[in-house]
Amino acid sequence: MKITDVETFVVDGGRRPWLFSVVRTDAGITGYGEFGSGVAAHALIGLIEDLKPIVVGKDPEAVEKLYFDMYRTLRQAPGGLAQMGIAGIELACWDIKGKAMGVPVNNLLGGPYREKQRVYWSHLASARASRPELAPDRPLRDWDAVAAAAQEAPARGYDAFKTNILWPGDPPRAISQSRDGLNHDQRADTEIVRNAEKQISVMREAVGPDVDILLDINYNFKTEGAIRIARALEPYGLFWIEHDNEDPEALAQLKASTTTMLCSGEQHFTMREYLPYFELRAMDTVMVDVQWQGFGASKKVADLAEAYELNIAPHNPASELASFQSVHLCASVSNVRIMESDPEGVPWRFELFTERPEVIDSYMTVPTAPGWGCDLVEEAAKKYAWNG
Repeated sequence: MKITDVETFVVDGGRRPWLFSVVRTDAGITGYGEFGSGVAAHALIGLIEDLKPIVVGKDPEAVEKLYFDMYRTLRQAPGGLAQMGIAGIELACWDIKGKAMGVPVNNLLGGPYREKQRVYWSHLASARASRPELAPDRPLRDWDAVAAAAQEAPARGYDAFKTNILWPGDPPRAISQSRDGLNHDQRADTEIVRNAEKQISVMREAVGPDVDILLDINYNFKTEGAIRIARALEPYGLFWIEHDNEDPEALAQLKASTTTMLCSGEQHFTMREYLPYFELRAMDTVMVDVQWQGFGASKKVADLAEAYELNIAPHNPASELASFQSVHLCASVSNVRIMESDPEGVPWRFELFTERPEVIDSYMTVPTAPGWGCDLVEEAAKKYAWNG
């Protein structure tokens, strides 16, 4: 079997575009992958075109060899967007290999470790704060509306949810890496800390002690600010606070400064980048993004984390195909804490796929069909193409 073509589809995902890779073969088997970050859609489309000559004519089932062929070609610019482009082709090839062998992808790597995986609702309320049109009938005008939004999680069967810092109002706002108009320069000044504490206290009171709350503060603060927020929120029993930091020692400082559990790592690529953090035990839970670094690379990071007595948590704020890919990773490794799931988004998302994830009582069923168990509907992808 040989690869005959590689294509990309970019779909309007609402908050950001979703990128899909399609690898076609002379055996009539087509593989699909969801990859990369939509904030760099144009660059990633071009990168796939640059990588295409390396893989066309090659055996798609030799996934690891293809991965290293692409990795070595881009060795002068490893990680980041280069890794995301590699992931696009690699993910589709895993789908092909699973389909060719008639088994789910996790079966190719020793799975399944489990038949279902606990998931949390991603960006609850904060997604609506940044894009109110996602729920026009439930505007976040005040704290009562924020409380009502939090209560939607258990009402829909989720016993955990993640949120960002937000401000209710007309319009509401969600903090987003200094692009929210606050001009806070990564500082956690008193107003921000008080607002975060108010938000989490409102959500905790709304859902009670048995629903886990996760707070994502991304890159929004320097270490000092992250410490202030983490300490202020200690009374509310957060499941974790999620913070991204390029300095392993700074992240270790944050972890040592608070009783709030710390999750980090979504922005890292391959074992080389994670290793300094693991050696310092700089995080309690390791965030791994299958769509950004690829399936094989994510599996290796998870295995390395296991050697350091760490659990992983797949980063997955994307569409349904990404959820299938991420839950296959969960089924392929022993050390999973929880997985991200985004049940709220554009209304056409379910037209895009042949299957949708099954979530029952906050657990996603691990698919048993060959490959990912979910294909992209190409006509729907064309219908809802991103016009950025």
